[in-house]
Amino acid sequence: MSHDRLTFDDGAWAPAHQLAEAVANRRVSALAVTEAALARIAARNGTVNAFTDVLETRARETARGVDAALSRGEAVGPLAGVPFAVKNLFDVRGLATRAGSKINRDRAPADRDAALIVRMEAQGAVLTGALNMGEYAYDFTGENIHDGHSRNPHDLTRMAGGSSGGSAAAVAGGLVPLALGSDTNGSIRLPASFCGLFGLKPTYGRLSRARTYPFVGSLDHLGPLARTVEDLALSYDAMQGADADDPVCTGRVDPAFAALGQGVEGLRLAVAGGYFQEHLMPEARAALDAVTGALGITETVDLPEARRARAAAFLISTAEGASLHLDRMRARPGDFDPAVRDRLFAGAMVPAALMDRAQKFRRWYRARVLEVFETTDVIIAPATPCVAPELGKTTFMLGGAELNVRAHIGIFTQPISFIGLPVVAVPVPVGPLPIGVQVIAAPWREDLALRVAHHLQQAGTVQAVQPPYPLKGAA
Repeated sequence: MSHDRLTFDDGAWAPAHQLAEAVANRRVSALAVTEAALARIAARNGTVNAFTDVLETRARETARGVDAALSRGEAVGPLAGVPFAVKNLFDVRGLATRAGSKINRDRAPADRDAALIVRMEAQGAVLTGALNMGEYAYDFTGENIHDGHSRNPHDLTRMAGGSSGGSAAAVAGGLVPLALGSDTNGSIRLPASFCGLFGLKPTYGRLSRARTYPFVGSLDHLGPLARTVEDLALSYDAMQGADADDPVCTGRVDPAFAALGQGVEGLRLAVAGGYFQEHLMPEARAALDAVTGALGITETVDLPEARRARAAAFLISTAEGASLHLDRMRARPGDFDPAVRDRLFAGAMVPAALMDRAQKFRRWYRARVLEVFETTDVIIAPATPCVAPELGKTTFMLGGAELNVRAHIGIFTQPISFIGLPVVAVPVPVGPLPIGVQVIAAPWREDLALRVAHHLQQAGTVQAVQPPYPLKGAA
């Protein structure tokens, strides 16, 4: 292969691990891979609105550094030459960390990169830019009144999901093969479901959050989105490790990539019952049935009081978020998205007694769920109750009732992140639009969730499907 050209459709849908292998074996240069990605961003970002900042000069410099190391015979990491991008709540040296807001644009540019960017680049990855998101991560839709809405590459009239909407749109749209997002109540898993991607929300405390803009410190996680399980595992392994700059980060390291391919034999698998079997639209039911059928699951487990867990997660999120933003709400209320501002104002009025009850319940709920994992290794549950709604849609019918879209599309993700469990969202192609399923494991057992996801991928039950071009809904 020429060092100047790629043979995989200019890399638009090439998996990160294949790109890295081609770069490491010098079948293609890191610079050529990067130039192809920058060209796709220039051509397609106006349609999907994934990027808010493109770092052309930095990306080229990083790619040249990878190529120079290879020419010297030096080892490069497993992500050599792989373009990636990050949700714009990650600090990026030289950029103001906007976190999807108007107010944060007045911040001084960051003088250091977020910890996970440093770790990705240490393994050879090439940062190409920062990505659109819901304001201050308080969002499930991917809609943003300041930067414009992220659009779903499978249908541009539909939501990409939030709050990591730009991360999902960038990967599903073929702009980059990897992106980093954050997940407080479902903000990686929802966009992964709507855009047909694999997404990993690791165990709370697994990956460093240093130098990222918070939403709810007691619930915030960071993680990757990708088009294959291999890419998810490679990036996850690259980002593990201790970090004194994040007091929550435990430093525990358990590589997962090597576990792929071990299959599911011997694993105790079950499907979540009760609450997780309610309010499923037909496409969500079909996706769940496809996965449980492929795994031969016959056991059902109940996560006790999951409905109350979701309510408690809502309460903690709005109260902690309000506390973080109270000074900004007082000084610049008109510069918030009104939908975000009003929920934060409501959070500021939550009585302390309710927060106390929510935290006490949280401890009880975690203990009961861990008891479930004494007899079960992996639990399967829906990721979203439906496929991506249309942009601007504010209500939908769910369980026979008309409900608010923004509040209710996370009904299945919130009870899981509430207690920090690791989850892989997997895309199930059961109709014209993608939808996801959650593969949930016990704390620190990301390897088991990734093993199950890889088995399903190998069986063809789950896969990221490339959107046809030109994109549906493009002008």
